[in-house]
Amino acid sequence: MSEELRQKVFDKLDSLDIDFSIYEHPPLDTIDIALRYWKDIDSMHCKNLFFRNHKGKKHYLVIIKDTTPFNISSLEKKLKQGKLTFASEKRLKKYLGVRPGSVSPFGLINDEDTHVHVFLDEQLQNADRISFHPNDNTASLVLKYEDFIKYLNAVGNSYEFIDPTPKID
Repeated sequence: MSEELRQKVFDKLDSLDIDFSIYEHPPLDTIDIALRYWKDIDSMHCKNLFFRNHKGKKHYLVIIKDTTPFNISSLEKKLKQGKLTFASEKRLKKYLGVRPGSVSPFGLINDEDTHVHVFLDEQLQNADRISFHPNDNTASLVLKYEDFIKYLNAVGNSYEFIDPTPKID
């Protein structure tokens, strides 16, 4: 199954003429574990969080630099839709075609209706290279930042940049 998930990502990137590198590793279920394996990979690594609004009608993929704290209440205030919660495993499968621990922007290739809105950490714009799981948490895929934006534009989901860090009121 994971090989099929990866291949779909590879095929999409190949169709867009995007170069990438793959780094194999054991399953990385947490950032703490991932940091041990990512230390020798020259790229900005990301944490990917998948949320739903309180009514379950809207879904959001939040992509932030791996070690950046995330202020969910700031995003809730911005959206004015009530509380955000992590989406269920069922919703992950429905909208991104992945399982928990493998959330990635490459899951957007499975979102044919472009339902999911993406929030990108503004820090990512400073990266030369960026990495994500290829819809499988036993590898990391590295590509140029500008190629990542090319991919996002090709899949067609709406996206915007945010400052994810906690604000002091």
